[in-house]
Amino acid sequence: MSRRKKLTIGGVGLLAIIVVIGLNAARGEGATSVRLEPVEHRSLVATVTASGQIEPTRKVDISADITGRIINLPVEEGNWVEAGQLLVRIDPSQYEAGVARAQAGLASAEASALQAGANRDQAERALNRSLELKSRDSTLVSDEQLETAQTNYEVAAAVANSSEHQVEQARAMLQEAEEQLAKTILRAPMAGQVTRLAVEEGEVAVPGTFSRETGLLMTVSDLSVIQVNVLVDETDVVRLHVGDSTEIEIDAYPDTTFTGRVTRIAQSAVRTAAAGSAGDQAVDYDVEITLDDPPSDIRPDLSATAKIVTATRDSSLSIPIIALTVREHTPISTETAPQDTTATETEGVFVVVNGLAEFRPVTVGIAGEEHFEVLDGLSAGDTIVAGPYQTIRDLRDSTEVVGTGNTSNEEENG
Repeated sequence: MSRRKKLTIGGVGLLAIIVVIGLNAARGEGATSVRLEPVEHRSLVATVTASGQIEPTRKVDISADITGRIINLPVEEGNWVEAGQLLVRIDPSQYEAGVARAQAGLASAEASALQAGANRDQAERALNRSLELKSRDSTLVSDEQLETAQTNYEVAAAVANSSEHQVEQARAMLQEAEEQLAKTILRAPMAGQVTRLAVEEGEVAVPGTFSRETGLLMTVSDLSVIQVNVLVDETDVVRLHVGDSTEIEIDAYPDTTFTGRVTRIAQSAVRTAAAGSAGDQAVDYDVEITLDDPPSDIRPDLSATAKIVTATRDSSLSIPIIALTVREHTPISTETAPQDTTATETEGVFVVVNGLAEFRPVTVGIAGEEHFEVLDGLSAGDTIVAGPYQTIRDLRDSTEVVGTGNTSNEEENG
């Protein structure tokens, strides 16, 4: 082949490349740059995230029912205690004296009751003799004497009855004094760990009449079962069910993720002041999550975040969350549906067809970490505008777009 012919063929090829580049440049001039993605099947996991604190499934606050100085405190915070073990001893002096007074009062009441009972018996015998003599001969006992005997018996019986009640009262006072004395010794109601110790030996224990915190001495917790108590917003709580699986991150264990199950969902709400608003209240619900395998050194009140799985899809048609937008849309009339020219706000995405963005209404299902499940409106392989966010917000129907992104249809539609 001659050199001139080679140059001619090379020039034609170069000219063709320049023409293609020019056409592509002209075609893309003024087009909006967007990120394109194909509609694909993905595995989706819908979750609800909430924050809360670690709590034992059971804990008991130990409080004083009497006032007195603490003379013995044989436990420290963090100690393990068995059920019935001594926790606190309060100075029993005044309560021992109260028991002694009550015992003396009971003895005195019993003696008085014994004497009153003897007087009643004597008066009863005198009355019976008078009645017997009266029955033999009415002249032996006058009516006045018989009336006096009857009155003496009734008075003696009343005094004896009163004395018996006084004995019962004295016994009750003794029992109360003994119970007060028994309250000077506080024992563990269950096996567990002392997770809080609010007093020291020598301090005065007082009943928490007006405030639970005032009378609190210590807290014993059963750490064999650990739960996370979180607050879930009212818009999310309806998606939860007892038994939902959960991943828990505890701030004190930054490199570990724990698993658990939802074990309780409160039926009544907790209302708190909403952040950044005056007068508004946030409506949340207490949700209890039980950890499957808590660490042995875990402590109550640690901060935790729970990610509760509410639904899963193994392979579902999906779109990026960022792609979903809202536009005014007029439904297309069909043979069965009359023409409706009223435009309504509709959720949808922009599908790219022949280089133009076309808004298409879609119906979505669950939301995963980054994608929505598509129930209706799209097919696998459709190319949609997936970003940037502000571009999608500003995009209009029939806008020419030029895309970037990994999509098999981008070249065909772009």
